[in-house]
Amino acid sequence: MELVLAYLRQRRGVILAAAGFCAVFALSFALYHLPLAAVGYPAALCALLGLGLLARDFARVRARHRQLCRARRLTAATLTRLPPAQSIEQADYQQLIAVLQAETAALQTDMDARYRDMIDYYTVWAHQIKTPIAAMRLTLQNEDSALSRRLSGELFRVEQYVQMVLAYLRLDSAGGDYVFRRHRLDDIVRQSVRRFSAEFISRRLSLRYEPTELMLITDEKWLGFVIEQLLSNALKYTRTGGIRIYLQQPKTLCIEDTGIGIAPEDLPRVFERGYTGINGRVDPRASGLGLYLCRRICKNLGAEISLTSQLGKGTTVRIALEQYPLRPE
Repeated sequence: MELVLAYLRQRRGVILAAAGFCAVFALSFALYHLPLAAVGYPAALCALLGLGLLARDFARVRARHRQLCRARRLTAATLTRLPPAQSIEQADYQQLIAVLQAETAALQTDMDARYRDMIDYYTVWAHQIKTPIAAMRLTLQNEDSALSRRLSGELFRVEQYVQMVLAYLRLDSAGGDYVFRRHRLDDIVRQSVRRFSAEFISRRLSLRYEPTELMLITDEKWLGFVIEQLLSNALKYTRTGGIRIYLQQPKTLCIEDTGIGIAPEDLPRVFERGYTGINGRVDPRASGLGLYLCRRICKNLGAEISLTSQLGKGTTVRIALEQYPLRPE
């Protein structure tokens, strides 16, 4: 019905002109005292013919409208054919669309090339920076002092940031980088915890780890990255107390800390890219990327990550594993 009303509004000029012509003929016949039937009969025939032409024109407009509605679902790159132009104005609009499509394609090609160059550059940089990191670590291994242990801790954070950069670069192209196999969750967790052992000891924080005895299908590398990011966050904001790692039935891995917590107004946005909230003002090292990466990776792993927190009491992050059915490769 809306299309019919829109069509009548579009053609109201022609309809009003035809009605006006009939009125002029009727008025002329009346002024000359001629029988109105002489003009009424032809006017009725013309009206019937006009209605037929309008119905035919409406069917053509409706078919064209449906074609354009289907074309609206396409992107500029896939929109290759439009309905034939029925007027000079329509032909001009189609030529304008073709020019805009060509400009859009050229811009997209240029942006894709720049994006690939940027990804290649930072990927090479991230791999190259590993060489001096490894050299510094070997140098520090030959010393055992408070300074060397402190430098080793800072160097470990640098390695984490490099891994975060690589993970961020691979987010949009890592579909083929996931290898799902059957793994023991305890092995992945222990390997991640072992990397932070020195920090637990130096800061005198407790670790309460309850073995899960869970077998699951996942990607060991990416799940380990998520656990390490969560442990890094927990250690970053925990001054006293410690961290507890346990399994919540049926298959939810929980990482609980006794840190400073997260403000209630920040909780809905903690997984947004670049959002640091109040804690970002407390710790300038916060980048707002860690939890964002964890959420993206968990989605690729078929898991769901959630978070609860109270200011001054701590934070608990939950990873619901195997939310979707996965098969090992």
